[in-house]
Amino acid sequence: MALNEKLLEILACPQCHGKVRWEEALGGIMCKRCKLLYEVKNDIPVMLIEEAKKLP
Repeated sequence: MALNEKLLEILACPQCHGKVRWEEALGGIMCKRCKLLYEVKNDIPVMLIEEAKKLP
């Protein structure tokens, strides 16, 4: 599954407002600056800080 490129262009990390990118291997949208992974459920990105997974 891949997300629409236009959607990725307008999405931003809710914590730092930085760019995010699709990480197919992790199954979500990642903010490299915050090291947060936002899951995608039923093709809908869950862009809630409290629901994001902290990456090492």
